[in-house]
Amino acid sequence: MTNEKIKTITVIAFFVLIGLVFSIVPISNSSMSNTSYVAAGNCTTVSLRDDETAIAIGLNEDGQCDVSNWDNLVAVSAGEKHTVGLKADGTVAAVGSNENNQCDVSDWKNITAVSAGKKHTVGLKADGTVVAAGKKNQGQCKVSDWKDIIEVAAGGYHTVGLRRDGTVVAACGSNQFGQCNVYDWNDIIAVDAGIYHTVGLKSDGTVVAVGYNDYGQCDVEGWTDIIAIAAGAFHTVGLKSNGTVVAVGNNNYDQCEVYDWEDIAQISAGGHTLGLKNDGTIVAVGNNDYGQCDVSGAKIMKTIKRKNK
Repeated sequence: MTNEKIKTITVIAFFVLIGLVFSIVPISNSSMSNTSYVAAGNCTTVSLRDDETAIAIGLNEDGQCDVSNWDNLVAVSAGEKHTVGLKADGTVAAVGSNENNQCDVSDWKNITAVSAGKKHTVGLKADGTVVAAGKKNQGQCKVSDWKDIIEVAAGGYHTVGLRRDGTVVAACGSNQFGQCNVYDWNDIIAVDAGIYHTVGLKSDGTVVAVGYNDYGQCDVEGWTDIIAIAAGAFHTVGLKSNGTVVAVGNNNYDQCEVYDWEDIAQISAGGHTLGLKNDGTIVAVGNNDYGQCDVSGAKIMKTIKRKNK
């Protein structure tokens, strides 16, 4: 069988599987930020399905798309070469590259959120503490003393935690681009991390960003009315309260071409950009070398009710 035929069959299979319809799920902005129904990895796209299983498409050379046996899932996250799933019972599943032990999460318990970075994985526990596994060379897994955390984000070589009081903490041995200079941030309600940059959403709908900015991925000072953020490898995406999307940064694969998107309920950014619409369909732009963007128009949910601010 030719590679082209294999790719065609894979894409068709994805559309058939992802077309299984979710139950009606009412989602508010606050819960949306903590519930990842779709996740963009470096070269993969991962989605939850109606029966609480997952489907993944894209590069699979390390098995990062081998999620077909997962069940009881409530959230997913995708890293560079690994994929992580959070189960309803607070345990975690992971597949893909494990060269740095980033998939060694089988003993994690009482987890309420997960985030997959370049080569590490972070989990938020119900008591507000944080666990991490994977590459540690730049201090990205030094989170054992964190407390009162309500959200975590794993970047390329750093980890960010949002405290309940709206301040932010970062684990970063090397801070060469200032990506961990978040200690003066306040009034933050969401965070995300790219390879070398960090993004924070403020309660007034504005956005702050620090770190590597050669592609303009931190040029978010003019953004307003934002309700969700996503940091890709070298770009940043913002979801506005009216369901439209803005993006800045590296656009070499058109991953920032989101200005015609409408009625979006959730965003995710990796090497490409994903948008989950209120009608349950997906839109995608960016690098599609491995078919990771062949999801546009696929329906994964019957409907999503997103409440405006």
